[in-house]
Amino acid sequence: MSPDDFTYTSLILGHCRNRNIEGAFRLFSTMLEDKCQPNSVTYSTLINGLCNDGRISEALGMLREMLDRGIEPTVYTYTVPIVKLCEDGRVEDAFRLVGAMWRRGCHPNVHTYTALISGSCCAGILKVAIGFYNRLVKDCLVPNAVTFNALIHELFESGRFEQALKIFDWMEAHDYPRNSRTYNEMIQGLCSKGSLEDAMLLFDNMIRADFTPTVITYNILIHGYMRQKNLDIALNLFDIMSKTGCDPDIYTFAELISGLCKGGNLELAYSLFLQMSERGLQPNQFCFTALIDGYCKAGNIDKGIVLLDKMEECGCSPNVEAYNAIISALSKGDKYEDAEKLCNKMSERGVLPNVITYTSLIDGLCKNGGTSLAFKVLCEMEKNNCQPNVYTYSVLIRGLCQEGRVDSAEHLFEEMQNKGVSPGVVTFSSLIDGFVMVGRVDHAFSLLKKMLEFGCQPNYRTFSILFKGLNKDCQLLLDKVAVQNDVSYSFRSDDKHIWFDAIGQLLVRLLQIGVEPTVTIYSTLVTGLCKEGKYYEAEQLVRSMEEKDTRPDINIYNALLISHCNNLRVEPALEILNKLASSQLELPLSTYGLLICTLYKSGRGDEALGLFMNVLEKNMNADEVVRSVLIDRLLKAGLVTPCMKLFGIIQSNKCSISWLTHMLLTREISNADKSFKEDQLIGRLSDSRHISPG
Repeated sequence: MSPDDFTYTSLILGHCRNRNIEGAFRLFSTMLEDKCQPNSVTYSTLINGLCNDGRISEALGMLREMLDRGIEPTVYTYTVPIVKLCEDGRVEDAFRLVGAMWRRGCHPNVHTYTALISGSCCAGILKVAIGFYNRLVKDCLVPNAVTFNALIHELFESGRFEQALKIFDWMEAHDYPRNSRTYNEMIQGLCSKGSLEDAMLLFDNMIRADFTPTVITYNILIHGYMRQKNLDIALNLFDIMSKTGCDPDIYTFAELISGLCKGGNLELAYSLFLQMSERGLQPNQFCFTALIDGYCKAGNIDKGIVLLDKMEECGCSPNVEAYNAIISALSKGDKYEDAEKLCNKMSERGVLPNVITYTSLIDGLCKNGGTSLAFKVLCEMEKNNCQPNVYTYSVLIRGLCQEGRVDSAEHLFEEMQNKGVSPGVVTFSSLIDGFVMVGRVDHAFSLLKKMLEFGCQPNYRTFSILFKGLNKDCQLLLDKVAVQNDVSYSFRSDDKHIWFDAIGQLLVRLLQIGVEPTVTIYSTLVTGLCKEGKYYEAEQLVRSMEEKDTRPDINIYNALLISHCNNLRVEPALEILNKLASSQLELPLSTYGLLICTLYKSGRGDEALGLFMNVLEKNMNADEVVRSVLIDRLLKAGLVTPCMKLFGIIQSNKCSISWLTHMLLTREISNADKSFKEDQLIGRLSDSRHISPG
């Protein structure tokens, strides 16, 4: 008795599951020889097996053979190759296949649509993806988590944040299936747009919904905080993930090492680097390069070279960035020959110098009086088909200006534009500085006008250079008068009145060249003056603005208020706060935190408390208040008792605080005051409303 179609199909399925496609097709041939007719399940099984084996063309051939035999494909038969085509990036072929499917009256199911949506998203065809999603809903099908994840991911990638958030909110409201990846996609999207607080809230919701954060979740958040240079929270997240049983991976360590190196904390970065090996993780190019760059920028070139050698010993080939870090440090340290040798060594090892390599060499030469040799490097660079960029030209222009060759510098400035390279703020500022140094202040101001016409906004350094030129002109005038009258005149460059006079001259000169000082220009000046501790001059400038009916923006008031707080000038800071109370302008929460901290330091605790209550009344996010005011300000200043008091007020106001914020707060209190133990604080600061993971 010969096997029937069910038996043959079951055996074929077994071979396919064992990835024995050849065995499956031998059995299929035997089936045909026995005059046993295959059915749609038989063909679907073989098509699935071929797709799993990466043989999509043969799978499509089987689909055609099936149709030739008059066997009608099912939705599953079509869906399997559609999924594979989308995974392989062949979305046009997938679209044609689904079209054929519709023409035969076979309607896609949720898996078909999910594959098409995901494929369209990966191909960047968002409109098509949304079209398939709308068709899915129209067909009364229920999207699954994979469908939503693909759509959310692409919406965030294309910058359509509101739509992505609406889809997620709709999923929550209708209790649609979500998984860890759904939350990860949302957290990733929020972090990419800089909404870290919203990302942290979602992280807490993820825990409350009984989804365990994965290493990917933590990596996304750590990367987000590193981008904002908030190392403290990133490191706290690293500690928390370890404590909750989530092992960090190589990407976690790489992100932290890179951020710590950029922040100058090389000791902790190297400690994490060693910890990787202890955990059985092999440091990658990114980790090595970050450390090499960090040590070289800190002036420890020898350590950078040792790490480069260790990198090779570990079988991790140094990349051009690793070589560039050392070449740059050697060049700046007037060790051009060593830099050149390393450049030749990297070329011998198949790592070609790039624009950064050449620019580093040029920069080192220019800083050490070797501008002529720097131009030879430029020629070699262009000869090797490596085109100079704006930084290369800026370095050369600065080098020429330092040698007093300002006309040559301006000629190079024109040449770079003729070659299609647009100058930046550094390029303009370097050229302006050159003309100021040789006493050609009028020409410097004409360059400033050109800079603004070009759409390049001057920074405070640009204006400081012009202040220097105006002061120099003023001193020359005084010297001339002194000679004529046989007397001596001088002024101190740090005199606040002289500084304000220079600012006044700057504003007049701007008007003379046809430039009306804008709020942006005032903001640049005020912010820069405040950072230099020149709050008197900044205040006078703001008064000058107001007298001209030019309304200061929030950046100006914020800079001035921060300056007053840093100098413990409480009354002027409160005056600004009162002025803002009657306007629509709102200070950042971090500035409120600084002012509250300053009030406590000045012994004005009641006023600090009142201001904190006002902050809470603004309906600001409680987690953000804890992090920006309590953690980043009070605890960093060692004000533990006021911190505990204010947190008690937050709790008494029944503000919901996330589990993660609790963890961060307890860690920081424990770090600020060793008499508080972390495990004791958790119970003391938490209440029944707060949920901890697992």
